[in-house]
Amino acid sequence: MSKRVSFITLGCAKNEVDTAHMTARLVQAGYEVLDWEDLSPEAIDGGEARLDAIIVNTCSFLREAIEESLDTIFDAAGLPSVADGRTKLVVTGCLPSRFGDDLESELSEAQAFIPCKDETAIVATLDQLFGIVRDSRTEDTTGSIARTSRLTTAPSAYVKISDGCDRFCSFCAIPFIRGRYHSFTYESIHEEVQQLVEQGVVEVVLIAQDTGIWGSDLEPKRTLASLLDSLASSFPGTWFRVLYIQPEHVSEELLATIASHENICNYLDIPFQHVDRSLLKSMNRQGSREEFLQLIDRIRTILPEVALRTTYIVGYPGETEEQFDALCDFVSETDFDYVGVFAFSPEDGTRAAELPDRVDEDTKQERLRTLRELADTVSSSQLKRFIGQTLDVLVLGWEEDGQLLGRSGFQAPDVDGVTYLDKGTPGQVLPVLIEDTLYYEMEGTCEG
Repeated sequence: MSKRVSFITLGCAKNEVDTAHMTARLVQAGYEVLDWEDLSPEAIDGGEARLDAIIVNTCSFLREAIEESLDTIFDAAGLPSVADGRTKLVVTGCLPSRFGDDLESELSEAQAFIPCKDETAIVATLDQLFGIVRDSRTEDTTGSIARTSRLTTAPSAYVKISDGCDRFCSFCAIPFIRGRYHSFTYESIHEEVQQLVEQGVVEVVLIAQDTGIWGSDLEPKRTLASLLDSLASSFPGTWFRVLYIQPEHVSEELLATIASHENICNYLDIPFQHVDRSLLKSMNRQGSREEFLQLIDRIRTILPEVALRTTYIVGYPGETEEQFDALCDFVSETDFDYVGVFAFSPEDGTRAAELPDRVDEDTKQERLRTLRELADTVSSSQLKRFIGQTLDVLVLGWEEDGQLLGRSGFQAPDVDGVTYLDKGTPGQVLPVLIEDTLYYEMEGTCEG
């Protein structure tokens, strides 16, 4: 009887991709992987699900993410089948990557820890826990599964094009968690996209910690624009979307490539983090209010209908009321479609955690609320420009109440709103007349 396991995946889309690759490896090695969302605690406790292992793929980007990861691990450890040893508990991802041996010594509830760089060893780790011995041919087969192996039934999927980061922003622990930046080869990315398209995926979302420098470390060097151009040309029936492009890497070549392909979503996600030059310098980032305004103007000149998303940090050490007011003014005048706002979190091991002039927690939370409300007002107003337009919408599926929903090319998965529809089948791309909007959501009628 095959061993049955289930993943609990926390954090960002990059973790979802890692889980997808580990799932494919386990399935190919003969394990049965159950969807955690389909399992109730009562069923697991009662033995009906008979889980042999629970794998918690963790996030440790921010203090809140660490707390959520630990709470999830302790909740899983509290299940009777885990407590009595019938179900193994495995911790993977960012938490063991960031804390290493210290985590293992403090977290005795788990039987195994797999950091990000070792996730290809998921089969070997579980085999060892269960005392499974494979013959040499089977071992060779499971050991050689490509990074590109994926299994999905969804119409949209993320694809990582690189891992790690060399930016070392003062507030960010990712370089210490994921390691130095390295691009995945075009061939491996193309192979993964092809696998997904053959399984029915209609939208591919390219992600990484720093997508804009993809290919700069390859030989010969490549560019993100060349990657998008090749993929869009090879898979003309597939939508492509790219996220997390740093401001200085939004090149003329990239904008021209997006403009030249109808199947590249007219959407850019560019994290600014702030607009005050001195704060950005302290963050070990580039840019200023003036430079960002010039960038936005350049983008909208080439892509007039583009949807723009950005993120900001409030309450960074030393941020004054004047600097915060300047950020609010910038948000009001730039009309971004979507804005993510985060309160500064002092992460252990980062330079910003040691900076003086801390902004007190109450002030941080007040600034967070103020900028969030301002951004919501601007974004909801921006979305109204689509009322009366006919947009192509990818049908995603149904909500629990039976409402059909989809997503336009101007809405990224997980972070933006959705489009509610009157008809359609998941995986279809349909022309939809947008009739109304509410905050980040759109509502429309399928034409034809």
